[in-house]
Amino acid sequence: MKKIILLINLLIITSAFCQKKFDVVYEADYKLNSKLSKSSNYKKTTTFALLINQEASFFKNMNKYIADSLEVEKITIPMEESMKYVTDFRETIGTTSAKLYVTTEINYVDYSYEEPNNIAWKIKNEFKTVLGFKCQKAETTKYGRTWTAWFTTDIPFQYGPYKFNGLPGLITELYDSKDDYHYALYSFRKRKYTCKSANVANNSKKTTKDKVWDLLKNKVAGRMQVHQQFIENKDDLEMIRRNTEAAAKDYNPIELSIY
Repeated sequence: MKKIILLINLLIITSAFCQKKFDVVYEADYKLNSKLSKSSNYKKTTTFALLINQEASFFKNMNKYIADSLEVEKITIPMEESMKYVTDFRETIGTTSAKLYVTTEINYVDYSYEEPNNIAWKIKNEFKTVLGFKCQKAETTKYGRTWTAWFTTDIPFQYGPYKFNGLPGLITELYDSKDDYHYALYSFRKRKYTCKSANVANNSKKTTKDKVWDLLKNKVAGRMQVHQQFIENKDDLEMIRRNTEAAAKDYNPIELSIY
């Protein structure tokens, strides 16, 4: 009987990540400083929202959060204003104790995949204060990088930024050994509302992470196929191809390996 109840709960949670709505109880907001270019030391700052309830969490870029909300409410804004909400971080990440549910956009097409939630942390006997919370240090190696996390048991939710979770409290700070990606909590508050735009891509193409990685490897070719439908001038296409290839080679992604 217990197994049947657990299976039903899992199916309910899984179904929730295919829907637009998500019941929010708490919200944790993070600032990310990221080095997106291999050839430059410039770091870009952006913000993210982590939406939390007792069973799961949703993590998404704040600009995307606003743009998706406008879309759901069917609010039309001028093209110039809409550019404010363009982001390099297109993923929507749902987290449960067992799995991660990821939706992302590649060449204007939405794809979704699942991966196991299996981060192996090493908790250290080191402490510091982050945003007024007493935090403890933990380390892990994941996605081709070595990560340091600071978590607080004062906030007893095992969630954190991006795909990182599973510690005895909320992750308040997270960064890799090169400090290319550095998340820091700047706000935590109690909320009680239904987010109608948690995942607007509920008609995304379901696939596997391996296939998404193959699509990302061939992103330049895919992007050029899209451009060829609208641009006839061969010189313009060649210039776009060179610029796109150069940008792809210089890109410093958060995940350097698939697992």
